[in-house]
Amino acid sequence: MNDPTQNPERKRSSGKQLPRIDTGEQTQLDGSLESPGGPTGPTGSVPPPAPPARPGGPANPANKPLPPPPPPPRSTLPPVSPAEVRTPGATVGPTEPTPRSGIGSANQRWRGELPTVSDGSPPVPATGEEGALATAEEAEHDIAEEVTRSAPSWLLSLVIHLIVLLILALLTSPVPEGFQELVVEFGIAEEATEDATELDLSTPIMSDTIDAEVDALDDAMVETEIVDMFENVEAVEQAVIQPDQLGPGKVEISKPMFGGRSGAMRSALMAMYGATQETQEAVKLGLAWLKRQQTRRGYWRLDGPYDNGAGTENRCAATAMAILAFAGDGNTHLEGPYRQEVEKGVKALVAMQDRNGFMASDTRGNDRAYAQAQATIALCELYGMTKDSWLRAYAQRAIDYAFQAQGPNGGWRYRPREPGDTSVTGWYVMAIQSAMAAGLEVKDSQVRKVSTYLDSAAVYYGAGYSYQPGQNRATPAMTAEGLLCRQYLGWERGFAPMVDGVNLLQADAPFDINNHDVYYWYYATQVFHHFGGAPWKNWNDDMKVKLPALQIREGTERGSWAPQRDKWSIGGRMFTTCLSIYCLEVYYRHLPLYDQE
Repeated sequence: MNDPTQNPERKRSSGKQLPRIDTGEQTQLDGSLESPGGPTGPTGSVPPPAPPARPGGPANPANKPLPPPPPPPRSTLPPVSPAEVRTPGATVGPTEPTPRSGIGSANQRWRGELPTVSDGSPPVPATGEEGALATAEEAEHDIAEEVTRSAPSWLLSLVIHLIVLLILALLTSPVPEGFQELVVEFGIAEEATEDATELDLSTPIMSDTIDAEVDALDDAMVETEIVDMFENVEAVEQAVIQPDQLGPGKVEISKPMFGGRSGAMRSALMAMYGATQETQEAVKLGLAWLKRQQTRRGYWRLDGPYDNGAGTENRCAATAMAILAFAGDGNTHLEGPYRQEVEKGVKALVAMQDRNGFMASDTRGNDRAYAQAQATIALCELYGMTKDSWLRAYAQRAIDYAFQAQGPNGGWRYRPREPGDTSVTGWYVMAIQSAMAAGLEVKDSQVRKVSTYLDSAAVYYGAGYSYQPGQNRATPAMTAEGLLCRQYLGWERGFAPMVDGVNLLQADAPFDINNHDVYYWYYATQVFHHFGGAPWKNWNDDMKVKLPALQIREGTERGSWAPQRDKWSIGGRMFTTCLSIYCLEVYYRHLPLYDQE
């Protein structure tokens, strides 16, 4: 028989084996009552008390004294359920088991009223020190059992789970190198202890811990690594400001084409390329005028409601040109002071698009090709600036249509697959470059065909360009447009035809308000800006002063540019205003293609 007073079993482990908790067998509850009506079975060997005498009945003939009542129950003593019991003078024999029906149905026996069980040897009374020790152990066991039985089941479950969690935490926690084994002991302490140091993980206590932390902190502060980190950041920013030169035949745009339209990059570019307060004020007034011309449905009109509109209506072109003006200043349909205007405009523009990507179905005549190319540029730029997934499908369909409409000679003209001219081709080349910068899918083989077309339209060994191949007559507008295409398609800055073409424009077609040609100014400004150096400085010194001076500063058309004196006055006030804004945004609208000396 296991002694319930023995100390709980100790388990030693190296951190892998969990200690086992031995709860033992449960014993019968104290204070169980007998069944009503007498003993629960024939197991009782103590005779029941005699019934009281009835009134008037015969007295006890034997005059035997009644047995004394049983002593009061002691809740501290466990019940005894022996297999065999003997009363004085009775014959020892087996007893029948008492039928049990649950708690309270067991026959209760109390200490002191049970007979001894005879095993053939005389009983040895416990005396002296051994008897006192046995009595103390029985008392301790009774107290522990009473506490265990009186505690609710949820409390016991909670204690067990807490012990298991504590063991798991100790086993999984990092320990010092000197940790070898863990001893966990369960049970009731034999002696009260003041310090709970039983679970000692032998963590070394160092008297100089604070000094060691200070030394470690001083050693960790290495200034050279911080300097190296910032040097790497500066190298990345420098690569963005000064993109790699393009070589002949190279058509890949590997720089953020629209990355200078806002923030610190914009300020740096404005200072680097000579923007002034007057140029920025002119852009601000121009955008405010465009905002006032937007219709409730979100689109713009080329023929009004302002004065001096175009002779024909072209909502696709007007909406695209207005969006490009706002986007060039850093506004998109997601952010910027003109976010709402751009959002309404781009929604109106994509509503014009059919399943093939064509958006100028409401435009008449030859203006369709220009409107479609301008709308494609607008969608590609907005997607490139925002990476908005909603806009990607519309931009991709537009650029897919551009390749479907490309002519057999590599250029574009008024109708799909018609042999191209330099004027329409220039707008589509800008659309393709915007799509490449935005990460859209383009057909490289068809991009290379554009160079074939430009070769056929070139004069002066590539320094000048005519309106169509075979004309052999270069014009300033077509030369500027052809050179800009060459710059984006890979001609290096020092390539002889490029240098000759820039010098030709500088000598024969400087910025002249008496020869008002905003279409030429738009392309020439970009060519000089990318080329940089003295040609750009000479052009910009005139443009940044004279072009803002032509802006209307009073009245209902405040912020616009009048078209009457322009060579392309047929385009109306919207056309001249948008292209003038593009010229004044050139400092940050597109990042320069060449390294600047």
